[in-house]
Amino acid sequence: MSGLDEPLARLAERYRRFAADEAHGVSPHYERLAEDIAASADVLRFLIELPPPRRQPNLLLGAATLIAGRPPDIASLTEMVARRADALRAVMLARTTQTNEPARCAVLLPLLAALPQPLALIEVGASAGLCLLPDRYGYDWGSAHLPPTSADAPVFRCTVTGPAPLPTAQPRVVWRAGLDLNPLDVASDEDMAWLEALIWPEQDERRRNLRAALAVARRDPPRVVRGDLLKDLEPLMAEAPAEATLVVFHTAVLAYVTPPEVRQRFVDTVRASRAVWISNETPRVFPEIAARASQPAPHWRFLLAVDGEPKAWTGPHGQSLEWLPGRQWNEDH
Repeated sequence: MSGLDEPLARLAERYRRFAADEAHGVSPHYERLAEDIAASADVLRFLIELPPPRRQPNLLLGAATLIAGRPPDIASLTEMVARRADALRAVMLARTTQTNEPARCAVLLPLLAALPQPLALIEVGASAGLCLLPDRYGYDWGSAHLPPTSADAPVFRCTVTGPAPLPTAQPRVVWRAGLDLNPLDVASDEDMAWLEALIWPEQDERRRNLRAALAVARRDPPRVVRGDLLKDLEPLMAEAPAEATLVVFHTAVLAYVTPPEVRQRFVDTVRASRAVWISNETPRVFPEIAARASQPAPHWRFLLAVDGEPKAWTGPHGQSLEWLPGRQWNEDH
């Protein structure tokens, strides 16, 4: 679209990149909508008035979905900006993209089950804490299966390639806690509606799994502490029972911790402790770890690493686990 000033043009390009890099092949609805937003002066002008961290596509799309009760198209989004801008702005300022994807446990569980048992888990950026319950869900890795602990718990399907250490039994978790700047409450219908609004339109299985995981969590809610990962992680680690293997893990979180020097302070804190550190982030979050991977990054994959050593490429929603050649589990543990 011609005639945009430079800030609007940069914002339009951000939405075009989102359409091409993230939504393409995953959500035709959001791919088309992001392209339409990039061409809409009205929507771009609404966005540019928000603080820069609040202009991100997933936040806008989730907030509009929450308000409308369904994913918008460009016509309904333009009307919302014209007639309900205050409501849309309020949600985008109050909420963050705290997508709590429990299916990511499918790529974490093989690592957790291979550690000395029992375990004490701390998740950084835990949101509602659904990933703190990996031992309660079921798993289907194709060549291996684990049943859930209750009939209504979800069973996560994950395609596996390479010599991943697929477990034959659930890990034994004796203590668990999450840390988040703004924890979501599994007992709050409003908070859970926000989590569901963040799921993209075509992802019906993710939506069903989220609802099933919420049912599990509501019976015995995980503890999620409000706090900062730099100031409050060490006191939380100190609470973990000494007889358990302490694991600090995170997935799709550290990209929001900037600048990189702050990220490194977090890493230094974990590495100086007794904890095993499991990270599952995009390659650009820890480029020095990604540089040691034995295969280049496939398109739009996370890098799963243990104590800074790359182990596998993973689907961002836990849908795939691509174990790296030559990366046996026992080389580090």
